[in-house]
Amino acid sequence: MGKLIRGVSKNARFFVVDSTDVVQEALNIHKCSPTVIDAFGRLLTAGIIMGSTLKGKDILTLRTDTDGELNTMLVTADAEGGVKGYVSNPSADVPLKDNGKSDVAKLVGKGVLKIIKDMGLKEPYVGLSEMNSGEIAQDIAYYYYNSEQTPTVIALGVKLKDEHTVAYAGGYMVQLLPDAQEWFIDALERKIGAIRPMTELMAGGMDIERIAKLLYEDMDSEDHNKLVEDYKILETKDVKYSCNCSADKFYRGLITLGKDELKKIFEERDEIETQCHFCDKKYQFTKKDFEDILDK
Repeated sequence: MGKLIRGVSKNARFFVVDSTDVVQEALNIHKCSPTVIDAFGRLLTAGIIMGSTLKGKDILTLRTDTDGELNTMLVTADAEGGVKGYVSNPSADVPLKDNGKSDVAKLVGKGVLKIIKDMGLKEPYVGLSEMNSGEIAQDIAYYYYNSEQTPTVIALGVKLKDEHTVAYAGGYMVQLLPDAQEWFIDALERKIGAIRPMTELMAGGMDIERIAKLLYEDMDSEDHNKLVEDYKILETKDVKYSCNCSADKFYRGLITLGKDELKKIFEERDEIETQCHFCDKKYQFTKKDFEDILDK
């Protein structure tokens, strides 16, 4: 099970998450290629972080529609640390970049990022943002800046031990508060430019609390004086890959087909098998399960 911390300082709020177990579960379920799980793992991690900005029973959905080999990814997250998702083409792959790293940008391509927030109102909030980089983190930062007017730094990463094993996965997000001071903005830019990628920090033995401290400690000014920004952790919670599918949900979905369509299906077969896109679980139904409807 992964873990997320959420905190705040005078100038910003921050989130840091270890999503290694979450991404491993996604890999186990969806049997992704190395480059797909790199991209998908980043979006799952982003979903966990963004879901933690919600309240109560609110639900967040992220969907990418792009022109790359991996043209669709969908992630759903809640405020309690649960996340699930699926990909359109789990076996897609592209050659590694010259530096030996996954070419996520080429695999994903360019297109649209859709952000849906279901807050229990009549209609959910739907935001659309361009995906110009395919690197996931940059595209989400672009969304926050342009759609929510919130300057955001976000880093996401997935590191594989082998094609079946996730060694490290995680990320962090720092969002400036409306009255953030200029010195902090400048110091944060320098800090983010200097620290190593998320998975390298994790591989070096840093847990998420230590990474949060790293984001804030020894912030340099332009004249190289050390600046101090105190912060506090507001919440620590477990995060996990969690699917709430059930036989009843699929049964109710099949009922919407109507009596005539169900009769037609059972004339051709003895059983209807359904499968959840998120967790791969299968549910079987026979004609007897619908006898109350079919006999009417």
